Amino acid sequence: MISEDLRADMEQRQIDVDLSLALLERIRAGAADADPPAQARGIPGVDGSRVVDTTTTPDFTADAVSISERLDGLGLSAAAMGLEIPRTGTCVLSKEQLHVIGMHLVPKTAYGVLNGGSATSYADTTKNEGFSAELYALYTDLLGTVGEQVRGTAKGLTPALFGRDGTPGPSFLELKMRHLLLLLAECSRSHGVRIPADHVPMFQMTSVHNNEEVQRAYDAYRTSPLLADLIERTGVDITRVRTGVQPMICAFTHSNDGTPRQVFDHAYGEPGRTLPLPGGHGQSFSVLKSTYQDMHAAGFRFAYIGNVDNLGYTMDPVSLAYFALSGRPAAFEFAYKTPVDVKGGILIEDTHRGLTCGDIGPAVSRSYVEQAEQAGTPILFNCATGLFDLEWLTRNLSRIEHELPLRVSDQDKDAGRYSQAEQVTWEVIGMIDNPLIFAVDKYRRFLAAKLLSESFMTNAVYLDHPEFPSDPDPSRDLKGTAEKLHTGLKGLLTDVYRLPDRD
Repeated sequence: MISEDLRADMEQRQIDVDLSLALLERIRAGAADADPPAQARGIPGVDGSRVVDTTTTPDFTADAVSISERLDGLGLSAAAMGLEIPRTGTCVLSKEQLHVIGMHLVPKTAYGVLNGGSATSYADTTKNEGFSAELYALYTDLLGTVGEQVRGTAKGLTPALFGRDGTPGPSFLELKMRHLLLLLAECSRSHGVRIPADHVPMFQMTSVHNNEEVQRAYDAYRTSPLLADLIERTGVDITRVRTGVQPMICAFTHSNDGTPRQVFDHAYGEPGRTLPLPGGHGQSFSVLKSTYQDMHAAGFRFAYIGNVDNLGYTMDPVSLAYFALSGRPAAFEFAYKTPVDVKGGILIEDTHRGLTCGDIGPAVSRSYVEQAEQAGTPILFNCATGLFDLEWLTRNLSRIEHELPLRVSDQDKDAGRYSQAEQVTWEVIGMIDNPLIFAVDKYRRFLAAKLLSESFMTNAVYLDHPEFPSDPDPSRDLKGTAEKLHTGLKGLLTDVYRLPDRD
């Protein structure tokens, strides 16, 4: 199908040739057209069953017998946890009781990060200027100095925290490791839960381009001031992380170049040059397949998965307990949409698949969203956080791997006009019968940093500067948004990461 010279170029660029050609065959066979993008026939609201509001004080109500049976199935004893469950009738578990159950489930739950990308787009000057020209003008010098330091580095290894003057702090991955160690320490100290000596609670997807860099950083993290004492206290070397390495695939020809599509072989105008690309985070179900199976075999019951650059993505004992008691196959977090959430996926009722995640634009028009908002309909915005029952997931991995929709999109960038094939992680929602949706507080659970400017905003960098952009219109008020993001961050630093107030 390809020449030896082209194969050699692909291999030199660390492209998985066999996988790329298999995807090309699927595309040619119509796989990318077989499952059309989601189309909204409605926007679901909070109903306490399919969609549960966690921004208020959640409780779990069910038949007492079923709760007792579920706890038994999880290997938990209500009496040992100090909980009183009636023998019959309806039982209501409070937030405090759910927290106790969740803390006993923490050691049975693996925590995963999608850590496959680099910080190149994150620090891209054009993208940051496009976000806000006024903010870019304020941050120009910092974007230059910090951008130079992080560009090309694995995103999870870049600073997650900054002082108000822009001084960089610990990385996203250091903070995530710290939060896990703190939870495990609390499990042992306050709840008497035994942590196995060989416990490996964290897993990740890296890429062929950054896996070695990430592993070197983990070796250094063992002596990190944020981690070293907790590693000693818990006996858990948190820097031992189960890893699946995402391969690169090649770009394919643009739709304007006709069919059948071919391998794109003139990147940057150079004949015979291919272009390595990631296959989307949805490829994680394939890349992490053996990891999920190994964790299930090792006794883990549940697995979180989320993006490394979301500071709000942490293991939440209350939600974990609620999910475990529900018996559902998977749960996903969606935050109440704010005026600045204009690009991404929202929770919709699909015409074919029930609840799923649909992108604003392709799946549901912006005018439809605006009309729903004006009518007072709460809209839930995708936080890219999932929680899976590992027994269900391991049984369904092969199906997900082969049936998760394959999306092909045309691109027009510096490398040329080509197409990119991707699988989107959160389209898995539409493949699951009866998924559980948690409606969460954006400023508590979804502090994502897709651009360096956004990270500066969340950390209140230069927030007191007189030229920090503000506007009476909430949809354009970056100062008001930054204040809310920073308030959320301060709460996380105090309650979850347990770090001193940086103000």
